[in-house]
Amino acid sequence: MLIAIIADIHANDLAFEACLAEAKALKVERFVFLGDLVGYGPEPDGVVQRVAGLTAAGAITIKGNHDDAVENPDDDMSPAAAAAIAWTRCMLSDRSNDFLASLPLVAKSGDMLFVHSDASAPSEWNYVTGTTRARCSLVATRARVTFCGHMHMPQVYCLTAGGSMVNRMRAGAAGIHLPEQHRWLVVVGSAGQPRDGNPAAAFATYDTETCIMTSRRVPYDAEAVAARIMN
Repeated sequence: MLIAIIADIHANDLAFEACLAEAKALKVERFVFLGDLVGYGPEPDGVVQRVAGLTAAGAITIKGNHDDAVENPDDDMSPAAAAAIAWTRCMLSDRSNDFLASLPLVAKSGDMLFVHSDASAPSEWNYVTGTTRARCSLVATRARVTFCGHMHMPQVYCLTAGGSMVNRMRAGAAGIHLPEQHRWLVVVGSAGQPRDGNPAAAFATYDTETCIMTSRRVPYDAEAVAARIMN
């Protein structure tokens, strides 16, 4: 099965639709959304309702820290992030609020685990910033492959059978094989707000039969979204 894993949409509807169109062209069979549907972007309610519809159709969706902050204000957020969430609260329908509140922090499917941040403490929203935190996340679960977001930069970490941690950085367009004898942590990057110097929307695909993960980038009109945010 080919699945698409999309994280950190952040209410950026144009980036989201670009990812969905690319996934459709690739004949993706299932979607996984790794949280932070809202925050920063101009279309929180539209994005949440789009994800809610896909979730009703079989997608897996988990909660991110910005989604949680809609209901539970986070004092650790930056002033810009907190201001965006305050605005978002005014823009969300009751149906969207209920959907965000219902989301789990972690989901499992087969040998895969899906979480927004560090799997060792999902509710603490720790960033996977290197091999030490990646190891903490991996040893906290029995899953062979863990997918997370939160960092806004694609990364691939491997815990080898011998116990060594390897940072495989970004996977290229040809994809990267995740051999079954190792355990893997894939940070899929951000669809709506990449922070690696590349404005193209980021998401990942994973083939559960071949164990090939591909990090993908999709261009969209980022300047148009920025203008809508400013207005």
